[in-house]
Amino acid sequence: MRRQREEEQFSVLHRTQTLERMASEQLDLLVIGGGITGAGIALDGAARGLKLGLIEMQDFAGGTSSRSTKLVHGGLRYLKQLEIGVVAEVGKERAIVYENGPHVTTPEWMLLPLYKGGTFGPFTTSIGLRVYDFLAGVKRNERRAMLTAQQTRAKEPLLKEEGLKGGGYYVEYRTDDARLTIEVMKKAYELGALAVNYVKAEQLLYDDNHKLVGVQVRDVTTDQTYKLYAKKMINAAGPWVDTIREMDGSKKGKTLRLTKGVHLVFDQSRFPLRQAIYFDIPDGRMAFAIPREGKTYFGTTDTNYTGDAASPMITAEDRSYLLAAANNIFPSLQLQDQDIESSWAGLRPLIHEEGKSPSEISRRDEIFVSDTGLISIAGGKLTGYRKMAENVVNKTLELLASEGRPLQVSNTSTRNIPISGGEFGGSHNMAAYMDTKIEELTLMPISREDAAVLVKRYGTNIDTIYSMAQDAIAWGKAYQLSTLQAIMLKYSLQYEMTVKPDDYFIRRTGDLFFRINEVETWKEPVLQAMAAELGWSSEQLEQYRTELERKLAEAKQAHPDR
Repeated sequence: MRRQREEEQFSVLHRTQTLERMASEQLDLLVIGGGITGAGIALDGAARGLKLGLIEMQDFAGGTSSRSTKLVHGGLRYLKQLEIGVVAEVGKERAIVYENGPHVTTPEWMLLPLYKGGTFGPFTTSIGLRVYDFLAGVKRNERRAMLTAQQTRAKEPLLKEEGLKGGGYYVEYRTDDARLTIEVMKKAYELGALAVNYVKAEQLLYDDNHKLVGVQVRDVTTDQTYKLYAKKMINAAGPWVDTIREMDGSKKGKTLRLTKGVHLVFDQSRFPLRQAIYFDIPDGRMAFAIPREGKTYFGTTDTNYTGDAASPMITAEDRSYLLAAANNIFPSLQLQDQDIESSWAGLRPLIHEEGKSPSEISRRDEIFVSDTGLISIAGGKLTGYRKMAENVVNKTLELLASEGRPLQVSNTSTRNIPISGGEFGGSHNMAAYMDTKIEELTLMPISREDAAVLVKRYGTNIDTIYSMAQDAIAWGKAYQLSTLQAIMLKYSLQYEMTVKPDDYFIRRTGDLFFRINEVETWKEPVLQAMAAELGWSSEQLEQYRTELERKLAEAKQAHPDR
């Protein structure tokens, strides 16, 4: 059932109330993990009418789901590995993801340059892309084209000319992975799911038959503990899936293998890329270079990782490797450490396959069910989150039925449910809608530039923005916030459960990665505004200030001199 009342907004001010509601009654499903997989499960379960709760020990999308290559893509590399089923499924899913949330997902033509001695040749690439189009059900106007060397260089003049034989040209989809996750979570909440961030599972609870019945959790912002009970529990903890399985005593058979991806961000003035590029590095790995909002980001390294899953770090070796790869394919740039503006490192929780390198491991997802009844979902790709969620909920309902505890649910599918902000009536209506809303916002007055940012970021939620904008601007003036910052911050607190400043600067706006100078400019006003709004003590204010400075330092670590 859709939430209508003001007191039921997805607000940071209602976190404790939501958590207490989760603890007050038995849930049908409890999901551990608030990345894109957990968010997808919450939406699928809520759409079917299940009484569902979700907890996340960090912020929503705080792990892998804010640190990816930020592409909803069909996985051309998996065709190379003969993962035909993966290509067919995620290729179709990316179109669904786009239609359900076109404000956070954008079609992007990708250029695959073909070099003498490279992994891809013109003939095999032509055949491969044709098969790719077929398997993925690609729209006619987005089907691949094969280019000559001259045409390839015309698309991207920065490309190395030596050995260039031509190129493949095909469509992928660029996304804001964290905002995609947040919008899915908001829609799940709207449909009845209960979700709370910064709540850590600390102890699993069992009945006399050692069947899983609940979990003891701790709100890490208040140190308060709660016991949550559910008919079934789903472990969607990403890199921490095996940690939950260890708690359950069921970590056996297949296990996770964490691999690290690293991305570097450059200003377009230093890396003036016109065209998104997907290319092979001489050692056989693949990398992306993608223009975005006046920046170019470049990655990834794809190496095994055994360190702290919460804070993967970029090493000097990672930095040198990526700079060498970039300078090899774009030799005129001669990029150096000091050209790097910001960076991020993220982990991919893949299912271990003996003898395979990180770049060769399948991205296929699998469901594990323990003797205690814990359901774990591991592996998979951002693109396939919706289908993964559907499969997990189906499996959960089957298990409950087999145990003599069937649940009466609707047959509603998320295939045709727009996520929060995506209710345009189809992507083809989005441009006209946005033009109209930009005009409306400029009457507030809000500058046309700021209006365009707001409409693109929040999609059809812009009417909520419009209704609160005047109050938000007045509120922000007390803290010397700009019009844009005041509106976005106020909205994120009231409607996106923003708890900490880095939630806002990393996952609600993406500023720490793509507008790091904006963070430096607005960090103190944001801290002061949040402290007043949320009633922080001086000690809490200093703690959050220190955490934000650490995140800034981590983003700059790819350039040690910054």
